[in-house]
Amino acid sequence: MFETGNGEAVVRSNSGVTDQDHSSRFVGGRNIHRLHGDPAKPKGGNLAGLPEKILKAFNTWAFKRQQPDDPKRMLELISEAVNRNEPVPFVLYWGKGLRAEIADPDKQCLDFLATLTHRVRDVYAPGAQVQLLLTDTHAQLNGHEQHTIDPYYADIAAAAERRGFATRRLSDVNRSVNDAWNNEGDAPEHVLNSLRASARKWYRGGGSADDGAAAYYKLNMLEKHTVEISYPRSIFITFNGSEVRDLFPDSLPVFYMYSLKRGFSVKPWFIDADGTATRLPELHDAAPCH
Repeated sequence: MFETGNGEAVVRSNSGVTDQDHSSRFVGGRNIHRLHGDPAKPKGGNLAGLPEKILKAFNTWAFKRQQPDDPKRMLELISEAVNRNEPVPFVLYWGKGLRAEIADPDKQCLDFLATLTHRVRDVYAPGAQVQLLLTDTHAQLNGHEQHTIDPYYADIAAAAERRGFATRRLSDVNRSVNDAWNNEGDAPEHVLNSLRASARKWYRGGGSADDGAAAYYKLNMLEKHTVEISYPRSIFITFNGSEVRDLFPDSLPVFYMYSLKRGFSVKPWFIDADGTATRLPELHDAAPCH
């Protein structure tokens, strides 16, 4: 997705938690030191108030950059998971910038997501299930070559797995949905303006930045359709703000989340390995995105 929303200056701070720490601490969003005899697990089958406690555990300003768009629907999905005694499902897009390998900002973001799932696990034994959709389709649209896409997403998949998260290429999601789709509508002007601004910064494909923004909008319209079919009971996480809500699955409640820590919304794939904001050559100053 295009870089949108208000991101503060990039910081160099490191979470101080290694991949090895996470492989031992988190399994499927669960703290394995508490798997047995967990006091958070309801006793006697009494689930009264538990969905509200789960929502309250992560729906805090420690994680959210603004209020979720449909907390009532979010609570319904949490309640369904509780009734099935299953993890609360989350799904989010993971994009790609200029780097071809994982770096500290990516790991810090994954750590931050793991902290959210740990909060859920503290009040609900099955925990949370996080599905990262690796947006290879967006990377290809943006002009990135396959030999830089594949190693980056291989790194992300391995790091995500160590934290108990699942990953899937968005191109595979699109192929798995055999469903007719027709989009005759034009992009809302405020959304298109956001995409154009991002395209001028990140787009490296053929044609102008405006061409890239229009193509990206159409691609998102297809993909939000395939994602809501593939993950109909999930909460959708984004590091963007509500100004581009139209790009996300209509039927999924959206949780607007900070990326690396509270008050910080720059996407990790747009941060250089040294922790500074990616600086593009002047040639690409008009260049998209997820």
